[in-house]
Amino acid sequence: MSKADVTIPAIVLQPHAKHTLSEQGCGLCQRQIALTFHHLIPRKMHRRPYFQKHYSKAQLAAGVMLCQLCHKAVHRCYDEMTLAKQFNTLELLRADPQLQRHLIFAQKQRRKR
Repeated sequence: MSKADVTIPAIVLQPHAKHTLSEQGCGLCQRQIALTFHHLIPRKMHRRPYFQKHYSKAQLAAGVMLCQLCHKAVHRCYDEMTLAKQFNTLELLRADPQLQRHLIFAQKQRRKR
C-alpha cells in the first residue's frame, strides 16, 4: 500500500483551536457544543516508520472535531495503535458497535451552560 492508495477521510480538518464551537456540531454525536480536535491517526504514531511510509503529512495531520464527551470515549475504548490502524476515518469510528452505544448515550445529554 502506497501513500496514494490510502484514502483521506471525508471530513479533513487541520488543528487550530483546542475548543471551538462549530455549526456542524460534534463529528460523532452531532451535538452543538464546544469541540476539540481529534487526530484520526494519533500524534504518538506519527514518528513510527510504518505511518511515515504509508501516509502523507497531510493525512497524518487530518482529524475531526469532537465534543469532549465523545473524544474521551474514543480514547477510553481504544489505544493509539488500534485507533491508527483500524479506526482512522470518521466513518469507521461511527460504524464501531462500542462507540455506537456511546453515541446513543451522548445524543441524550444536555449541553452544560
